[in-house]
Amino acid sequence: MSDYGTGREPEELTFAAAPPVRGGAFTRTWWGRAWLQALEDTALDGQQVKAGRRHARAGAVGAVSVRPGRITAVVQDPDGTAYRADVLVRTLTEEEWDRLLDLAVDSAGHIAALLDHEMPPHLVEDATAVGIDLMPGIGDLEPECGCEAWDHCPHTAALCHQMARILDEDPFALLLMRGRGQRPVVDALQVRSAARAGGGTAAGAPAGAGDAPAGVSAAEAYALRDILPPLPEVPVVAQGPGEPPSLDTETDPEPGVEPAALEFLAADTAARAHRLLAELLAGREVAPAGLTVAQDAVRLAAGRPPGWVAGRLASGTGRSRAELDAATRAWRWGGAAALAVLEGSWTPDEEALARAAARLAEAWEEGEAPELSRSGAHWTAAGARAQLRLGEDGRWWPYRRAADGWAPVGPADRDPAAALTAATAEGERDEESPGSHRLSE
Repeated sequence: MSDYGTGREPEELTFAAAPPVRGGAFTRTWWGRAWLQALEDTALDGQQVKAGRRHARAGAVGAVSVRPGRITAVVQDPDGTAYRADVLVRTLTEEEWDRLLDLAVDSAGHIAALLDHEMPPHLVEDATAVGIDLMPGIGDLEPECGCEAWDHCPHTAALCHQMARILDEDPFALLLMRGRGQRPVVDALQVRSAARAGGGTAAGAPAGAGDAPAGVSAAEAYALRDILPPLPEVPVVAQGPGEPPSLDTETDPEPGVEPAALEFLAADTAARAHRLLAELLAGREVAPAGLTVAQDAVRLAAGRPPGWVAGRLASGTGRSRAELDAATRAWRWGGAAALAVLEGSWTPDEEALARAAARLAEAWEEGEAPELSRSGAHWTAAGARAQLRLGEDGRWWPYRRAADGWAPVGPADRDPAAALTAATAEGERDEESPGSHRLSE
């Protein structure tokens, strides 16, 4: 067990014996791996380290006592003979503790983690840079065992392996070995941090500089790449979005609240979140939507909601049902850009007109160009129910005349001839179902 308990920090912590380890890596965190590396660097006989690992895997290490400068446990041999094993570690001096605490307070990342009762691995590297060794180095793990071995034996090596598992769960045990436990360290950091916060702006600093958050230096964040454990595997996206909660309860809703409308919006939000997550995990860049209310209403209507929802969307945006139908057809072909071509208007300047004329001239062989009459950004083919609309991005959109006006019949194309072919193709396109085209968010 490890209990930092109430009241004063204990001088000794006892960790219960751990069960045997069946396969896999013996330790799983940076702290445990670094501790075992220190053991391997310290021991003169690698065979004794391997024997200790076997003892620890078999569950031969009893409860481990951790106190300043020493760890202790009883370790059993396979024949049942028990030995007391101790490993001694040098404690830090008061001056070294002061330097270490000042280092932590100077780093926003370190103090934030420590005050949140987390041990940042990068603290070890920064401490080493100022001459303080938190993790044991060569010769720092001094063994003492009842078997009277003069160097690390299977029993002290097994104790060190068990200590690695303890550090997996509680890296603050390392600080206790070095002389202070978690509570005294955190308390001292809080005192130092409060003293600095109350000290005002440092001399020579610009006014207001003390109000800005300290942040984490780029060098510190970059250095963590070699210390932190690898990131977890990218999660697999679920087959579909989750089901929104049902709001059909026995309690009457507040005036103006429509549960069915909220359920519809919740389902739409879940579907969009699922789609965006799939795009991100596939490595595709997702631009923020940034839609207006009128645009988002068309996006919702393009999802073929129930009739009453479509009616609400139409009236809420000042459109008739026919206008909303035309808007949703445009949205399915090209999202907000297609909607702007349908409902917006712009007058090309001379430069844009010159570029458009050049594109039209290049699109057909000499003598084959259709007769087109222009009105603003619209080019209408003479004698045909076809029209080209030029977008502000230079793309051409195909339109056909329908009973209720001009309607988009395909996606945009840089080639006006291809767009006009789509507009004049034999037979009406299924304007309601351009499902092969990916919709904009």
